[in-house]
Amino acid sequence: MRRVPEVKWAQRQDKVFITVQLPDAKNAKVNLEPEGVFSFSASAGAENHLYELKLELFDKVNVEESKINVGVRSIFCIVEKAEKGWWKKLLRGDGKTPHYVKVDWDKWVDEDEDNGAGDLDLGGMDFSNFGGMGGDDGMGGFEDSDDEEVSKPQQEVRKAGDTNQEEEGEDKSDAGITEGKTEAAQST
Repeated sequence: MRRVPEVKWAQRQDKVFITVQLPDAKNAKVNLEPEGVFSFSASAGAENHLYELKLELFDKVNVEESKINVGVRSIFCIVEKAEKGWWKKLLRGDGKTPHYVKVDWDKWVDEDEDNGAGDLDLGGMDFSNFGGMGGDDGMGGFEDSDDEEVSKPQQEVRKAGDTNQEEEGEDKSDAGITEGKTEAAQST
C-alpha cells in the first residue's frame, strides 16, 4: 500500500519552501522538473513502508537554482520560482488542497512583510543543488546516502546547587531556597 508523507510549505516572492515530514527516511529520491512537478519517494518505519508523493506546483520553477537538504526528520527543499511573484496556492488546479499539504507557519511571511532578503534561519543546513545532482534526464534525481551524521550542539547544563570555583566564596543560603522551590515545583 502506498503511503503519503505530510508536506509543509511556505513562500517568498522568489522561492517556495517545501518540507517533507518523514523521520528516518531511507533511500530518499527527490525529483524536480522545470514545469513545476515535484516528486518524492522513500521508505521509512520499522517495516520500511514506501512513501510516495507527486505535486504539480502552481507555476514553473528554476531547477538549477533550487536546493535540497536531507535530514534525519525531514527533507527540506528551497525551490526557486522561474518568475518572481506570489503564488495563490502551492498546487495548480482548482481542486481542494490534499489533507497532507499544510502551511508551514514557522517559515511563513506575508506578502507585504517579504523584504526579499534571506531572512530564514536555516541553522547551517548543508544544501545540494537539484540541478547538480545528476540523474538520467538531468533534472536532478536525488538519492540519500547513509554517510550523513548529525551532531547536537553541546550545552552546559547546571542544576540548582551546583557550584564552580567562582561561587566557592558565595553565601549558600540562597542556593537552598532555590533548591527548595525547584523540588516543590517538581512535586506538584
